[in-house]
Amino acid sequence: MSHLPIKTGIFVQDIRMKPQSIEGVGTSTAAFLGETQTGPSTPTLVTSFAEYQRIFGGYFGVDKYLPYAVEGFFGNGGKRCLVSSVNDLDYTRALTKLEVVDAPVIYVPNAQALAGLADLLISHCERLRNRFVIFDSLKGQDSSSVTKPRDSSFAALYYPWIYVKDDVKGKLCLVPMGGHVAGIYARTDIEAGVHKAPANQVVHGALGTDITMKSHQQDSLNLQGINSIRNFPDKGLLLWGARTLSIDPTKKYVNVCRLLIYLEQSIKKGTAWATFEPNNEETWAKMKSTIENFLTQAWTDRMLLGAKKQEAFFVNCDRTTMTQNDIDNGRINVLIGVAPVKAAEFIIFRINQTSQS
Repeated sequence: MSHLPIKTGIFVQDIRMKPQSIEGVGTSTAAFLGETQTGPSTPTLVTSFAEYQRIFGGYFGVDKYLPYAVEGFFGNGGKRCLVSSVNDLDYTRALTKLEVVDAPVIYVPNAQALAGLADLLISHCERLRNRFVIFDSLKGQDSSSVTKPRDSSFAALYYPWIYVKDDVKGKLCLVPMGGHVAGIYARTDIEAGVHKAPANQVVHGALGTDITMKSHQQDSLNLQGINSIRNFPDKGLLLWGARTLSIDPTKKYVNVCRLLIYLEQSIKKGTAWATFEPNNEETWAKMKSTIENFLTQAWTDRMLLGAKKQEAFFVNCDRTTMTQNDIDNGRINVLIGVAPVKAAEFIIFRINQTSQS
């Protein structure tokens, strides 16, 4: 009886992740941090003001503005937010917890009133590069002396404070307007897209301002990168202006900077498959094609300007963007230029992935 030889061994199957189409990241979720009546310190998803009240309580103090901010967010079109109770005022720890969740917009009511907090929030956003912070002016400031945080394209400042109705007390309360602004960001993103300026929008729930703005005052604030709310007799209270705190002329508008965040983060997440690919020409070509397809859709959706694609964006991923040392160490560098303001005037950013092959 003959026997067939038995072969033993290890079979290796080469499984690689195929490049996927890039999906845009979310932009309309806001994160609120501040003092609450009760509730957890970990970021907690809230989808209505009633749910906020059930988890974190209601109004509880004359200078406790977070409930008014969250109510203003939902009243102006916001759908989802994350809330963190920071009753111990340890915002460093609170922001550390916030790092691990998607929080495209961040707001702390009256942040400039707490020494060092504004700089902490800006540094948090600039380091992570995936979020944008809203600031209020200080209470009662004259338009000629509005205090500003430091220069940044990841932040915007709004002036003045607004009056809202406290249904519990049955009277008007003066509160910072950032929560309402975050709601307008969300409403604009949902209805038009993150590339649309969140300006010339009705501020729902605002019944007045503590300072009556005149045209020349608003013009002066605009030049300083300070956005205002104005009362127009035929339209009501409107959010007027959408400027960042940046002195860089290419990054002076909120919608441009938030669009850049959206594009960069979408591409970064959507090209993570490259981590499992060899660092060679074939992978670079796949990266380039995947990113170009995504940016072509952005251009089709009028997020980028230009009569043709070549005027709207470019993507380079080859030996001009990587040194031999980069290649040897698995670093894939992509150079991307986009034109969100004017055709063929590109704002450039880089995407880096590390191959583990």
